Amino acid sequence: MATWKRTHRCGELCTDNVGQKVIINGWVHRRRDHGGLIFLDLRDRYGIVQVVFDPERAADAHTAASKVRAEYVLSVTGEVGRRPEGTENPELATGEIELHAKQLEVLNEAKSPPFSVADEEDTDEAIRLKYRYIDLRRRQMQENIRARHLATTATREYLNSRDFWEIETPLLIKSTPEGARDYLVPSRTNPGHFFALPQSPQLFKQILMVAGCDRYYQIAHCMRDEDLRADRQPEFTQIDIEMSFVEPDDVFEVVEGMLAAGVKAVRGEEIPLPFPRLTHEEAMARYGTEKPDTRFGMELIDVSELVNACNFRVFTETLADGGQVKCINVKGGGGLTRSSIDGPLGRLAREWGAKGLAWLRATESTLEGTIAKYFTEQQLAALSEAADAEAGDIILFIADQPKVVADVLSHIRLELGEQLGLIDRDALNFLWVTDFPLFELDAEGNVTPSHHPFTMPHSEDLDKMATDPLACRALAYDVVLSGVELGGGSIRIHKRDIQERVFPAIGLSQDEAQRKFGFLLDAFEYGTPPHGGIALGMDRFVMILQRMLSIREVIAFPKTQAATDLMTGAPVMVDSKALKELHLRTDLPTYEA
Repeated sequence: MATWKRTHRCGELCTDNVGQKVIINGWVHRRRDHGGLIFLDLRDRYGIVQVVFDPERAADAHTAASKVRAEYVLSVTGEVGRRPEGTENPELATGEIELHAKQLEVLNEAKSPPFSVADEEDTDEAIRLKYRYIDLRRRQMQENIRARHLATTATREYLNSRDFWEIETPLLIKSTPEGARDYLVPSRTNPGHFFALPQSPQLFKQILMVAGCDRYYQIAHCMRDEDLRADRQPEFTQIDIEMSFVEPDDVFEVVEGMLAAGVKAVRGEEIPLPFPRLTHEEAMARYGTEKPDTRFGMELIDVSELVNACNFRVFTETLADGGQVKCINVKGGGGLTRSSIDGPLGRLAREWGAKGLAWLRATESTLEGTIAKYFTEQQLAALSEAADAEAGDIILFIADQPKVVADVLSHIRLELGEQLGLIDRDALNFLWVTDFPLFELDAEGNVTPSHHPFTMPHSEDLDKMATDPLACRALAYDVVLSGVELGGGSIRIHKRDIQERVFPAIGLSQDEAQRKFGFLLDAFEYGTPPHGGIALGMDRFVMILQRMLSIREVIAFPKTQAATDLMTGAPVMVDSKALKELHLRTDLPTYEA
């Protein structure tokens, strides 16, 4: 056995070990030289322990300790003792004891790191990602990775207990339209042909239901070539679930139990079940978004009818043009100045498409403000009652087309929730949003699926697909956590004739549908059960549980906003020989190997 082989882990030593000879291994977290005694904080994954080097007890070890620096990897042999009275550290699990070193072996030296592991200092993210192997040593990052492990383990254990099978699906698949761009992989053995990396296992999990697997799940690695943001990466992990012979309530019950198990594993908290539910129509009406943050109020109020007869032309002309007028009541927001409303909040309103932001301030007797003169006392009283206004409140109005009104007020609501400290960052507010539209319009005005083209419509809306597709509702649902969409799912179409009614609505010809989805349509003719499922973002779930602001903080090796890996240097150019083997040419410069 190696002389440095550890007998204990740093963070596990306690008063029960006092008097024992132990060997610990780890990284130098901090070093303090008190002129005689040298103190090292030695760190491993399990915690930190203080090591004391006394020249009178172990001269050689003391000499060696004088030469080590931060992040050296050491093996220390010594005897566990109690810390002198008054020097205990209650912030450390090992704070009542220390290790009196007798031998020290340097297992590896370290250059001065580009940032301190011990100080948890703010460091430029590009530096952190370039030296990710150092960044991952930091306490917060270790806690994040551990939390991800706990959430993943709890997910597997829960679904296994509910008789699900974990089944892997291929990573090299056929390219199909899924909303985002595919990552394509050229086939060397089939010149001119390409695989795609999966955006999700959607088609395969439906095929597994056709195959009689009944209950499937996968902690699935997915890839999408899309623009990035704080909660989006080109590579991400989703909890993928599919079930046969189910209705939405069956999916809800399984997912709620699974998420509760994850919260319990990571935070040790119980969450109330079942989750509240809002239809998509209700969510948009009350919060202006399909992923509402319900940790605070300030809901949207439609006052279109109340202001239709006022003399404020901005309101009346908008209503005459098919628009609407909505407001939010900022309770106790009377302290908001006119400059803050017209300045930052007004700029936010214009950023999301509004022409301006109107307001009225509540007093003991009425509503006051620059637009108050356009209303009668009775109209002001009706507005005050509709908004539940009290002295000290301020009411903010947006008049525009419904989408603009929703976008603007939902973002102003969140901005004010932050400014006024209304959001409890520790709260976990789960919510189901149901009955999404089956179709929506894309940026070019074309009808496109709101979720994906395999979503089952409400039975009473089937006949609308050919005549009024935008009026069709889907048996689709999202689970939202504290204003973040964790994931979405639906009951799937399981009959070919229904599936073939969807394709024309989104502009797919019969031949094109057969070319892209023929294998699924063929499978529908061999006895497909009713089925449904969901896909949830594991990265987002752990991000919220860990109170992080970006999923990059809970992924071991994430990409940058430009979809690059600063640590390995990927992506890279490949040599011309490799391109030739793949039957590829490029207009960009190449190099010879």
